Amino acid sequence: MSDDNDEITIESVDDELPVIEEGAETLEVGVEEEADPLEAAITRAEKAETEIAYKEAEIQNIRKRFMAEKSEMLQYAGMGLARKMLTVLADVDRAMNNIDDEDQSPLAQGLRMLRNKMWHELSGDGVTEITAKNMKFDPATMDAITTIPASENFPSGTVVDVIEAGYMYKQRVLVAARVVVASED
Repeated sequence: MSDDNDEITIESVDDELPVIEEGAETLEVGVEEEADPLEAAITRAEKAETEIAYKEAEIQNIRKRFMAEKSEMLQYAGMGLARKMLTVLADVDRAMNNIDDEDQSPLAQGLRMLRNKMWHELSGDGVTEITAKNMKFDPATMDAITTIPASENFPSGTVVDVIEAGYMYKQRVLVAARVVVASED
C-alpha cells in the first residue's frame, strides 16, 4: 500500500422520488400488518377446543360401538356350542325314529330322557325351533329343497313339508329349516 492518500470520490446519485400518478395501483412491499398476539392466541385456543371436542366425541362413539360389540359377543357366545349340540340331538332323534312309541325298554326310555334333557338345556340357552309347516315360505329362515304344484290345501309360497328342522339362537338363525314349498311353476 502506498502512503499516498487514496482519494475516493463519491458521485452523487440523483435522489429523486418516483412520481405516482393519481388513481394508479400501488403495491406496498414488505409491509405487514402486525397481528395482535392476544387475538392470534385466542384463535388458536378456539381451534384447539374444537378439535378436542371432535376427538372426545369420536372416542365416545368408539367406546359405545365397542360396548355394543362386546355385549353382542357375550349374548351369542354359546351359538357355536348350540350348533354342535343340535347335530347330536339330530342323531338322537334318528335313533328314536327306530323305536316304537309304546316301547318301554330301558334303552328307549334312556333315549327319550336324553333327548328331553338336551332339548331342555338348549331351549334354556335360547334355542328355539323354527315353525315352518303350513307357514309362508321365509327365505331368511328356510331353505327350499324342492317345490310341488300348489293346491287348495297348499297355496303358492306355502311350506308343505319340513325335511329337516331349523333352529334359531335368540334372534339369529342357527340352522335354516330345509323345506318343501308349494309353487305355481
